[in-house]
Amino acid sequence: MRHVTFLLVSFFILTGCGTRNVFNDPIPDHKTIKLDSKYVNETRVINIWTPSKYTEDGTKFPVLYMPDGGIDEDFPHIANTLAKLIKENKIEPIILVGIKNTLRGRDLTGASTVKEHEEYEIPMDDGAKNFRAFITEELIPEIDATYRTTSKKGILGESLAGLFVMETFFLKPETFDFYIAIDPSLWWNDNALVNNAERYFKTLPKRETRLWFAGSDAVDIYEFTEDLEEKLKTIQPPNLLWKYSPEPAEHHNTIFRAVKEKALIWSLSERE
Repeated sequence: MRHVTFLLVSFFILTGCGTRNVFNDPIPDHKTIKLDSKYVNETRVINIWTPSKYTEDGTKFPVLYMPDGGIDEDFPHIANTLAKLIKENKIEPIILVGIKNTLRGRDLTGASTVKEHEEYEIPMDDGAKNFRAFITEELIPEIDATYRTTSKKGILGESLAGLFVMETFFLKPETFDFYIAIDPSLWWNDNALVNNAERYFKTLPKRETRLWFAGSDAVDIYEFTEDLEEKLKTIQPPNLLWKYSPEPAEHHNTIFRAVKEKALIWSLSERE
């Protein structure tokens, strides 16, 4: 029975169906561009929000990248949250770059050798590798060339996008300065990322990197986020500042909005 429940919950997480409440978030002022990609072989829609201070002078700003970044996805509420926290002087001004989904399951999952994953009817051959190349080789250079940016950048994702954030942290940790993974789907590929965490920790950059992650009451999430916490406590990787936020009172479809402010404040704070 648990196997059936696991498949159902995992299917909802992978497809984005049945896991989100409906909100009527105000759409903030923003710009939308289209970017042709040779890595994912399609044109991608990108939404860009800049803080109010962007127009005041020639100051450069860090950038937060976000999958699930469509106007009908998470872009509006994260942009509004950033504006609120900046106004309250709780975080530094930052640019938000949201990537609208096309084939979510393809882009956000690495390879899987688990036979049962074929039931999700998504590619199992590491689509995340191509999506990550799109971000690093095409999107980031475009944003840096068009906007006044500093070298500091981070990535934020929830659920399957949280899996992508964690995979990027483990496989290509030099890509971003800070990583925020909310209820990441670490069960993918039989929890291979956390199972191999000790090896991945050895490849962390020598500069400071930050990792903030959280787990809800979903058993197929928190058993693996807690496993990762234990490994971090034991190994204490050098140059990594990390924080785990267990959220047993939150469900998979409530945790994002419940923790987003504290995740952003911690990740963008000068304090440890």
